[in-house]
Amino acid sequence: MKDVIVIGAGKIGSTIARLLAGSGDYHVILADRQQDQLDRIEPHKAISTVAIDIADKGALEALMQGKFAVLSAAPYHLTTTIAEAAAAAGTHYLDLTEDVESTRRVKEIATGAKTVFIPQCGLAPGFISIVAKDLVDRFDTLDTVRMRVGALPQYPSNALNYNLTWSTDGVINEYIEPCEAIVEGRLTKVPAMEELEEFALDGVTYEAFNTSGGLGTLCETLDGKVRTLNYRTIRYPGHATIMKALLNDLDLRHRRDVLKDILEKALPSTNQDVVVIFVTVTGHKDGRLVQETYANKVYSEVISGRLYSAIQITTAASICAVLDMLADGKLRDRGFVRQEEISLDSFLANRFGRYYAVQPRLKAAG
Repeated sequence: MKDVIVIGAGKIGSTIARLLAGSGDYHVILADRQQDQLDRIEPHKAISTVAIDIADKGALEALMQGKFAVLSAAPYHLTTTIAEAAAAAGTHYLDLTEDVESTRRVKEIATGAKTVFIPQCGLAPGFISIVAKDLVDRFDTLDTVRMRVGALPQYPSNALNYNLTWSTDGVINEYIEPCEAIVEGRLTKVPAMEELEEFALDGVTYEAFNTSGGLGTLCETLDGKVRTLNYRTIRYPGHATIMKALLNDLDLRHRRDVLKDILEKALPSTNQDVVVIFVTVTGHKDGRLVQETYANKVYSEVISGRLYSAIQITTAASICAVLDMLADGKLRDRGFVRQEEISLDSFLANRFGRYYAVQPRLKAAG
């Protein structure tokens, strides 16, 4: 049994802890700065809890000593502190951050480290890059890679057509920060919330728009190899217009704390959600222009008697699968590992990766 630390006892962190503990192969130390969060954790023989100041790098380093890995489900602005503590303690490091600058710092920390650093192990960034790279590898030459992901309520009932399903800080950050993309073969930055588009899947109409961080490191990996590469978040129609009014007309992009307070007090959370994943790659095979698509929907599900939202399942299962692959020797155990280095087949064959099983009617083309 391997000892691992999960930092952050919120919805995602607690789900990660329960999945790992339920496997029988991990003992989880669940750490959070708020004791009341820890008090809500259902007792499990393979889970222990500890209250700790996550901003205290020295305390984190002491906690990590001798542990196999640390998995960060903490807010993105704590990423660097946790990664630095992991490097000092000689502990493997995995996180869920979508923040571009934090990931760049993690890459720097990984240089020369004796352990592995695998950031962005969630849904997007994370699984979406694994899927995209699997499709990309089927082509002789590339033209376009389009990646679309959304965590949506199954039953939208407000003007935003949205419920809070994960980190409010993360949503706000991806709606504001510049977005990486490749446009006409050039790696560039494009503004968040722009380039609005609509598409339909299974008879449902969605909109999608630029958001930050979802590409992970794929821009760097495919730079010089593709004409167009972009990532957009999926929502129901009308969401982007209202959010842009809040961010721009009311200037809440410069008052994130106010926007967070408004969203958390006005929008209910829900476990009845659906995660939509839609990746399309166009390029040449054997001299012919070809398109291949991966489309999937993951719904909320009861696991071990508890209902988990789709975003909890997909995010937690993804980082758990990567940890499992690391523990099984299927990934490098030193330096910086990009998500697109991970085999999709190996991921989906993993006991945690199987939660992404594609329904027969939506199987990937090819």
